[in-house]
Amino acid sequence: MGIQHWSTIDAGIDEVWAWHTRPGAFQRMLPPWMPGRVRQEAGSLADGRAELALPGGQIWVSQHDPEGYIEGRAFVDDRVDDGLRSAALAAVRWHHEHRFEPVESAAGAATRVHDRVDTLVGSHLLRPMFVYRHRQLADDLERHRELAAPSKTIAVTGSSGLIGTALTAFLTSGGHRVIRLVRREAGDGERRWDPQAPAADLLEGVDAVVHLAGASIFGRFDDAHRHRIRSSRIGPTRLLAERAAASGVGTFVSASAIGWYGSDRGESSLAETSGAGEGFLADVVADWETEAKAGDAQGVRGVQVRTGLVLSGRGGMLHVLRPIYQAGLGGPLAGGQHWQSWIDFDDLVDVYARAIFDDRVEGPVNAVSPQAVRQEEFAAELAGVLHRPAVLPTPSIGPRLLLGQQGMQEVALANQHVVPEALAALDHRFRRPRLEDALRHQLGRQREAGR
Repeated sequence: MGIQHWSTIDAGIDEVWAWHTRPGAFQRMLPPWMPGRVRQEAGSLADGRAELALPGGQIWVSQHDPEGYIEGRAFVDDRVDDGLRSAALAAVRWHHEHRFEPVESAAGAATRVHDRVDTLVGSHLLRPMFVYRHRQLADDLERHRELAAPSKTIAVTGSSGLIGTALTAFLTSGGHRVIRLVRREAGDGERRWDPQAPAADLLEGVDAVVHLAGASIFGRFDDAHRHRIRSSRIGPTRLLAERAAASGVGTFVSASAIGWYGSDRGESSLAETSGAGEGFLADVVADWETEAKAGDAQGVRGVQVRTGLVLSGRGGMLHVLRPIYQAGLGGPLAGGQHWQSWIDFDDLVDVYARAIFDDRVEGPVNAVSPQAVRQEEFAAELAGVLHRPAVLPTPSIGPRLLLGQQGMQEVALANQHVVPEALAALDHRFRRPRLEDALRHQLGRQREAGR
């Protein structure tokens, strides 16, 4: 049993091989619907060791085999036992051969990527994983070539979060250096950051800062939660932006949100030039963006990434909704007529990458798909991808219990038809602008093209 999977990547073999050798490649290829997280990446494709932390405290250990290594052409890894930490996996055999062959395509130099796995797991279960991995490889390489950015040093706050983990892996696998700004004792590749008093040398040698840190907006909107949302953004963002300006950093990219537009803007199409809305989140985002611009007067190019509903199988809204819809219990929420402005997870990573490397990007940027949908359409698409019905209307009492009345109105029932006008002006290409394509990629329900 096992699987063989191959595809042709429109990139030269040296480029494809180099990508696999860099930190972050393993993380970029880990399907979001699979359990586990990258615990350790292999330091060498010849004889390194990679570890994946699984539920229940088990560790999947992949040992690279020097006998199967051919520089620039092939590497091999095997699952190996590691005592009690992998006791539940003892019966799992996994021998994975990765091979690369230069070929020609209509676009020029290309690479045939061939994976062969000897395991007890059947191809029906494995194929979505390899379709995902090859798609990620092709898309990431294409985006790196499109941006054509020289190597930079980028400091990132919130690097261990959902977005930060993916963005740092994208950057390092593209050949850039990432410095993770952390609030605990710093380790390798990290610097300790005090949000209330950033050290004078915190950003020494840094070309760009990406500021992602901030308390999650998900939770019951009581006084304590509102305080966490606001205090984690207002103040620390200004201090970091001022430190960036004083250190000669060229670019300061800050997270923001489409909450700027308020919770209900009716049928209006909301571009970056649209005015701010009303409500708690609108006020927080307005102040947050003002703080992020603290270094603009000193010549820093500031970008505020106004993010919509992020679709990822690993976290956020989709991670919560999947089991509900899988059980056949999903359906239109509170009538389903409100607009939902969403973005595929990897498209969000691309927006941050463009904000870092494209000097034409400045000010607020709507990080949303160009194809917003009504909530009832979202429900129907998600149910269709999972082969489940979406006929049971979902009452608003569920979100109200989880988020409170204010949170329900400003998050779950927010009616915002946001358009990515700034990105459109730059001819930005989205990987997955269609909702069905994004859901299939993030949930492992791809429709595979003929090999």
